[in-house]
Amino acid sequence: MGSLAKKGLNNYVKQLQENPLRTKVITAGVVSAISDIVSQKLSGIQKLQLKRLLLKVLFGAGYIGPFGHFFHLILDKIFKGKRDTKTVAKKVLIEQCTSSPWNNLLFMIYYGLVVEGQPWVNVKAKVRKDYPSVQYTAWTISPIVGWINHKFLPLHFRVVFHSVAAFFWSIFLNLRARSLALTKA
Repeated sequence: MGSLAKKGLNNYVKQLQENPLRTKVITAGVVSAISDIVSQKLSGIQKLQLKRLLLKVLFGAGYIGPFGHFFHLILDKIFKGKRDTKTVAKKVLIEQCTSSPWNNLLFMIYYGLVVEGQPWVNVKAKVRKDYPSVQYTAWTISPIVGWINHKFLPLHFRVVFHSVAAFFWSIFLNLRARSLALTKA
């Protein structure tokens, strides 16, 4: 690894250890920004929609980073930092029954109400229609992410790892929303 990249990574890890919440908030915001830029380009949007981008950054930094930080702290306190197979399975199960459904529901509501500016009645109908399949898809992918996260990564890297996984998940959700909108047009 080049010395500049190595120095940058070392500084980042130091920030994660010294200022964990702030670093995770910034990381989640930056990853959300990159994810939205990629999503906009892949979905055919020619000119970058800055308002949408900023609203997605706000969601990442204002919710995903802090929520993940405290969620993982609580799980580690409950299970005393253990990483044996039985404990990891319990952590993943708890995550899949609480955090995963909640995060997907909240994202769909936020995206519809705030990012798209849709009225509540439309958002509610879309959530009723699409949430079950979105959550089902999440349950086919996110347990693997959770297992890797809880089994192999130290606590201070878990939100970062989830942010990277959320990068790809967000692209999937955005492209899915775009394809549904195109089929209705």
